Amino acid sequence: MSHEQVSYLELLARGAHAEAYDRPVLLARAAGAGPEALSGLEQAKQLALRVRAELEGRRRREAELSALFETAHDLSGLRDLDAVLRAIVQRARSLLRTEVAYLSLNDPAAGDTYMRVTEGSVSARFQQLRLGMGEGLGGLVAQTARPYVTDNYLDDERFRHTRAIDSGVRDEGLVAILGVPLMLGSQVIGVLFAADRRARVFEREQVALLASFAAHAAVAIDTAHLLAETRNALAELERANAIIRDHSAVIERASGVHDRLTELVLHGGGVQDVARAVSEVLDGTVEFAEPDAPALAGVEFSGADGHAVRHADDWVVAVSAGGELLGALVLSGHPAPDPVDRRTLERAAMVTSLLLLARRSAGEAEQRVRGELLDDLLDSPGRDPRLLRERAARLRADLDAPHVVLAARVDAQAAGGRGDRATADRQRLWSAASHLAATRHGLAATRDGGTVLLLPTGPEGSAPELARQAAKQLGATLREPVTVGASAPVAAPAGTPGSVAAAYAEARRCVEALRLLGRSGEGAAAPDLGFLGLLLADTGDIGGFVHRTIGPVADYDERRGTDLVRTLDAYFASGTSPARTKDALHVHVNTVAQRLERIGRLLGADWQSPARALEIQLALRLHAISGAAVR
Repeated sequence: MSHEQVSYLELLARGAHAEAYDRPVLLARAAGAGPEALSGLEQAKQLALRVRAELEGRRRREAELSALFETAHDLSGLRDLDAVLRAIVQRARSLLRTEVAYLSLNDPAAGDTYMRVTEGSVSARFQQLRLGMGEGLGGLVAQTARPYVTDNYLDDERFRHTRAIDSGVRDEGLVAILGVPLMLGSQVIGVLFAADRRARVFEREQVALLASFAAHAAVAIDTAHLLAETRNALAELERANAIIRDHSAVIERASGVHDRLTELVLHGGGVQDVARAVSEVLDGTVEFAEPDAPALAGVEFSGADGHAVRHADDWVVAVSAGGELLGALVLSGHPAPDPVDRRTLERAAMVTSLLLLARRSAGEAEQRVRGELLDDLLDSPGRDPRLLRERAARLRADLDAPHVVLAARVDAQAAGGRGDRATADRQRLWSAASHLAATRHGLAATRDGGTVLLLPTGPEGSAPELARQAAKQLGATLREPVTVGASAPVAAPAGTPGSVAAAYAEARRCVEALRLLGRSGEGAAAPDLGFLGLLLADTGDIGGFVHRTIGPVADYDERRGTDLVRTLDAYFASGTSPARTKDALHVHVNTVAQRLERIGRLLGADWQSPARALEIQLALRLHAISGAAVR
């Protein structure tokens, strides 16, 4: 190794700027080094620059992880919500290297949005902005629950501008702005922003980092609200204790219940554990009832105050959060509970609601993580296999084992339907598919109006069998037909991420083939579809076969805007009867005759012979499938 090459190691060791890496080459050229030596130095320089870039990336990621860890640590010892939010905004500004960062929260009572925390702002008008719902870039983020970025805020027409917002932004001098939503469940409660006073492109990693800080901010706000609710509950309990101060035995029992419930929560207890613990304390039977349980029929809860109400011979208290009824605790065998008993039941309902919300949040978070990993496998085939394996291991998935890609669609979606119904169907399908993926140690994500799953084949599983099982299970969960297409097995998705996208394309073609064959609601893979399946499994043959068979007709339609392909399909579907064909197309029989004459000139005189007719009908079906698969 030459002295000049060693110098690159010294540059790496001291963290020199990128420009310094040109110096050894320039010195060697000035010293009259030969072409071979200069070529070696150039290669060493490029290698050193790649190493430097990798080191820089790792240092950046370490800084980001350190900031997220510090934020999580702040949350664990939350005392002052404003201090935690300020720390989040400061760290976001520092890591994204923006001039300004700020956080806005929705005010449901006032019906608008206000600035909660700003960092780097110099304009008093900007810091005091209150915005109507749906206004500005923040309104777009809140409406879509997705991040949005603009490289020139004042010239961007994607969102609704107002004089107040534009004046504040102009005062602050902001140009490029990135906003990500603060989410509590599916509800947007505010927006976290990073902004510069110059044009700037925010990279995908920076968007993801800001979204991570937004998630921490949402947790901080939610935790503060829960703490406030807990303090209020404790205040009520103290007032109740003051009323029954002389009843020491009762107070002792209430304290014991509180300790028992706290211990249950801290040790990961479940809803049924809370019900059993309260049953022992109240000398009755306490059970948790789902919102649609028969035991709750006719019960009129006492509103949002969470008080227990009498129902027949039982006492019932709602388990709710944010106005949503999650269920109820039902106390039986205790017809006359005293105020402390009722309060105990109400406190148990509050603890139960917290447990249910925590379980829901954990489930939604895991579903999102599974979807993000599958999205990366589909959209970014160049991902580092090592990182893919690490992410999969955290989800108890083994991406080095054989997997099958499944494309699932609700039958109503394939046929087309109203927007609100289709959206609801997609959400229900994704929820059911995510549960199936979690139980099978696989992945699931929403895509192309349906859902895509990546499931391990297992020791004796096969692609057709997995497709049939998935169609049956998803259909039973949704109570309506779900069509599932499967790909051929992918040997090791982590090792060959690009194969997942190709397998998904094959699975989608199987779904469209099932629909066009009138087999909606079934599950199948290419081997189940005979010769059609063989063509579906090899996309290279489909285009050529279709073009050779009906290409002249399709090209004529494209050039002239005619309808010959549909006429040809209707003609065969009507048993080659022009009379029935004209009824299917709602045209005159002479029009059908003229179109068939034109088709004959394009395809040749023998186009209706048995062999040609079979090929033409197959080509029409494949043409329809390929057209549907690209939508």
